[in-house]
Amino acid sequence: MDSIKDIDTVALDENEPAVVIIDQRLLPGEVRPMHLRTPEEIYDAIKTLAVRGAPAIGVCAAMGIYVAAEALSRENPSDDDFIQAYKKTSEYLDSSRPTAVNLSWALRRMERCFLSAMPAPRQEVLETLKKEALAIRDEDVDMCRKIGEYGVELIHEGDGILTHCNAGRLATVRYGTATSPIYQAHERGMNIHVFCDETRPLLQGARLTSYELFSAGVDTTVICDGMSASLMREGRIQMVIVGCDRVAANGDVANKIGTSMVAAAAHYYGVPFYVAGPSSTIDIDTPSGRDITIEQREGYEVTDMWYEKPMAPKGVGVYNPAFDVTDASLISGIITEKGIIRPPFDTGLAKAFGGKTH
Repeated sequence: MDSIKDIDTVALDENEPAVVIIDQRLLPGEVRPMHLRTPEEIYDAIKTLAVRGAPAIGVCAAMGIYVAAEALSRENPSDDDFIQAYKKTSEYLDSSRPTAVNLSWALRRMERCFLSAMPAPRQEVLETLKKEALAIRDEDVDMCRKIGEYGVELIHEGDGILTHCNAGRLATVRYGTATSPIYQAHERGMNIHVFCDETRPLLQGARLTSYELFSAGVDTTVICDGMSASLMREGRIQMVIVGCDRVAANGDVANKIGTSMVAAAAHYYGVPFYVAGPSSTIDIDTPSGRDITIEQREGYEVTDMWYEKPMAPKGVGVYNPAFDVTDASLISGIITEKGIIRPPFDTGLAKAFGGKTH
């Protein structure tokens, strides 16, 4: 296998059953599928970023808890024991990463489905879980396609577009969120140029976004994270589109670390800054960005991960948050499958998603 253009990022092998993902830790050098069969394998894949991107994590978790339930059903003849084992496994998977709301959203939705199906015959319960997981997958595909349809209307011929991290097809099942409008513009024959922030320290922009866009024939350039402001000053960037891991009720957005700096530079230079996110990332129950838990990751990702020898003194302190929060005041619009939400975001998000809870 040498291309990701024609395969889903997350899929279900119904014969085993198993969750099938692309091991993103190996990209762009190798495209290798992984079959995840146990809760431990699914947890590890999410934790170590073999599968990453908020929507893809949610789909993986939904399929993963179904796969786990198949084994748990055999191991727990008693309904009470089955329910308790299911809940414990769901909590375990939910602890793999704290910031992306899609993870807990998908697992809660699957648990509601599970509890409503009990105490029907086991095969019926399992079939109901499988259908729900596949529905979450199909909804993700549909939401990303619609985000592209709304977002492409913001793009003009000749635009330079900046994106940060990877909110592409590799972060979803298909299409991507921030890249969905880009793909649609490319398919329409529009002349656009995409600049990909490398996205330190894990380099998702350099390794993943540039890889998938370049593979699709999109005119693409990789830049270091600190270079975007100079391009804005030169007038070479007309818009920024990024993804998100959680959107608070007031429009504050948690996304990959470095996003807030891009937003601040765009605000200063008058470049529109858009966030693309499906409804599964909208968290009306979280009032603002101050209420979002930010994942802290190991320091070796900064000092050692990509180097033959450590690039910082041994024992030095390392600050490595996976995400930062971009203030709503810096955001021009949030592109969702229901349309583009513009300021004031608290009003617009409440109107579009007020009945939705995680």
